[in-house]
Amino acid sequence: MADIRTLSAATWDALAGDAGPGPFVRHAFLAALQTAGCVGDDTGWHPHFVCIEDASGALVGAAPLYLKAHSYGEYVFDWAWADAYRRHGLEYYPKALVAIPFTPVPGARLLARDDAARAALVQALLAECESHGLSSLHVLFPREADAQALAAAGLMRRLGVQFHWSNPGWKDFDDYLGALAQPKRKKIRAERRKVAEAGVTVAMLEGPAITEADWTFFARCYRTTYAQHHSTPYLNRAFFIELARSMPEALLMARASREGRPIAAALLMRDSQAIYGRYWGAIEHVPCLHFEASYYAPIEWAIAQGVARFEGGAQGEHKMARGFLPVPTCSYHHLAHPAFADAVERFLEREAGGVDAYLDELDERSPLRRAGLAPSPDAD
Repeated sequence: MADIRTLSAATWDALAGDAGPGPFVRHAFLAALQTAGCVGDDTGWHPHFVCIEDASGALVGAAPLYLKAHSYGEYVFDWAWADAYRRHGLEYYPKALVAIPFTPVPGARLLARDDAARAALVQALLAECESHGLSSLHVLFPREADAQALAAAGLMRRLGVQFHWSNPGWKDFDDYLGALAQPKRKKIRAERRKVAEAGVTVAMLEGPAITEADWTFFARCYRTTYAQHHSTPYLNRAFFIELARSMPEALLMARASREGRPIAAALLMRDSQAIYGRYWGAIEHVPCLHFEASYYAPIEWAIAQGVARFEGGAQGEHKMARGFLPVPTCSYHHLAHPAFADAVERFLEREAGGVDAYLDELDERSPLRRAGLAPSPDAD
């Protein structure tokens, strides 16, 4: 299926059931990417969704498969694998990728009615790769049920690390700060004070309260940030406007203003259990404003709303100083060439050992107080 818009949203979303797929695998999100032209033939992301049906013709399994002409926008890096293929005179691209474009958020990747359908869907993906002569299949950031099906089919696991914030039931932001080690607590308060002293305030805007003017400003911030890094943005204003139309309840914007004029914004997405930090941009530099808009204001909002988790996106050890803790992530890979598959498997075994050691090291540097979660009388 080359266009998810040919399938009804109700049919696609119902397949996920109550498995908690998150907002990014919803029909509205994936369709918005196509409607806005963020994926398609001119982008190197060719939609090629795989669907399987039962004997009655009912959809029992589906996966957001893309045929990729490059490895941009994935957040699991296989450039070295592609280079090794090239040096041996082999074609690595196009490859098959099951992922949410530009979105390193763990969640549902194999939408299936049951475990049997999930296993059949993995086989359908492998068959699709073989029939098209593709070098490889990659499934990024799958949930546990999907990971088990992929491992059972022989795909190779690759480990990674992200940083997530958890809320065990803080009363307010100060209650949360009390659980942090004194130096971290002091640093956060100092950073928030700098933003306040610069005359900047941050408002958290929910869904329908985000106006078209807000979206226009946010798109400007988003483009500006990419330009500052000498890069090309993956998304465009049309995508954000389409999200606002089709799934406003999943959107949350932190808008920073000074003297009544917006100067920066961060866009997050949400579901019933978590918020997900995604995009940030500013047209003026204010020290520590990125931390305030992207982390502290959303955390304060999450505590007030009783949200259990805040996923901060890919990489970023600096998030630990803001109270985010390391969690392991994974991806699964199949390489059709036996010799390369063997070499990559050995590499992934060594890499996994390094990731385990890295997680142990990060645990020793936890920002949480070792004596427990109760606030201490330490001076700030």
